Amino acid sequence: MRRPIDSLFGRLALLVVGVLFVSHFAWYALIRLERSNLQTRYAVEEAAFLVDAVRQHVQRTPDQPLPSRVRLVDPTSADVPPVNADLPVPLDRFVDDVRDRMPDSTQVRVGLPGKPPTLWVKSVNDPNWIVVPVQPLRPPRSLDRMVLWLTIIFSAGVMAALFAAWQLQQPLRSLAQAVARFGRGLPVPPVRERGPRELRQLTHGFNQMVQEVARTENDRAVMLAGVAHDLKTPLARLRLRAEMMEEPKMRDGVVRDVDSMTHIVDQFLVFAHDGADRSEPVEVDAQCERVVRSYRAVAPGSHGVQTDLTAGPGFRLPAATLDRILSNLLDNAHAYGAPPVVVATARSGEGYVLSISDHGSGIAAQDLINAARPFVRLDPARGGNGHSGLGLAIVERLVRRAGGTWEIGNHDGHGLRVLMTFPLEVVSRAASASESVW
Repeated sequence: MRRPIDSLFGRLALLVVGVLFVSHFAWYALIRLERSNLQTRYAVEEAAFLVDAVRQHVQRTPDQPLPSRVRLVDPTSADVPPVNADLPVPLDRFVDDVRDRMPDSTQVRVGLPGKPPTLWVKSVNDPNWIVVPVQPLRPPRSLDRMVLWLTIIFSAGVMAALFAAWQLQQPLRSLAQAVARFGRGLPVPPVRERGPRELRQLTHGFNQMVQEVARTENDRAVMLAGVAHDLKTPLARLRLRAEMMEEPKMRDGVVRDVDSMTHIVDQFLVFAHDGADRSEPVEVDAQCERVVRSYRAVAPGSHGVQTDLTAGPGFRLPAATLDRILSNLLDNAHAYGAPPVVVATARSGEGYVLSISDHGSGIAAQDLINAARPFVRLDPARGGNGHSGLGLAIVERLVRRAGGTWEIGNHDGHGLRVLMTFPLEVVSRAASASESVW
């Protein structure tokens, strides 16, 4: 199961959203704290200003009445509030801040609760208590307009960041798809060089590598095809001369050797062929049945070939590709394996499966990795005359060119099995191409 968090875009999105959330939450908490501190500082400054104004008024114009909410109270009056012992933390901090703004030894008290908030101040030089109104210290509201603006800014930031992450992920995704195609042996068009400088350099290097590998493969294919083609004519003349020999034993030996050399040349030509198979797609089950029936008729000792075909008519592959796959694997099983050889098809959740297995000695585990390499013969267990070591390499190339994957290994502890899987979309595309031609 594919998880979105495993992709580059998913991880970038998670990182961006997390960073934006933490930063906006910290900014919101800081703003609320600063607003509370600002409110306290404003109330302290206002109270200190009123107290100084009252003192100046008393000194300069003692006969003029004071404002309605400002008054002077005699120290012996019963209205003087007691010393505040258990004040709330914000109010206690407010009283301390006001005391710091006043001269030394100034007494600062808060009016009795349940009445309009007042501040009582008396310094050493004040004959009376100075009572002034103060702004109520309201706690910050839990939700206000700032939350709405914060949500809008956060949403806009997340969308912009996700778009930037998507733009960064697209070149990497294209490069990853090209690398996957290159790994399956499929043709890879040049990848567009875009994105950051390092990504452009990586894409440029990949394009150069693909071109060099394609050039090398083309040179090797041309060389193999040229050599194989040039050998076919002298081999035909050699076979003709061999058949004209009078001694039967020598004639049969030379003809057998010429046939082996012709088979090797044919394998070279098939391996060197790098073009797309444009033959008509056929039903794999029906074609497998026909090929096995023909193989039983012409190959000596091939009565042990069995079929288990359950994929259904929807499994279709190009005819030439399927024939080459079956002929190479059946020849390989007949030469190196042991009966019964089973040709099986099935449909799985990932696509269609074609497998060919024998009941011989199989291949040693340490040799499985080299079994499909060109020109590799696993002697002495899997040697033989007339074989170039290209059979499995040809099958692997044909399977990959058809859009499938393959797996080679020993099944049930004995015998070799080649398991080929073709995704549903690949088979559907081949069938659609056939219908469009017709």
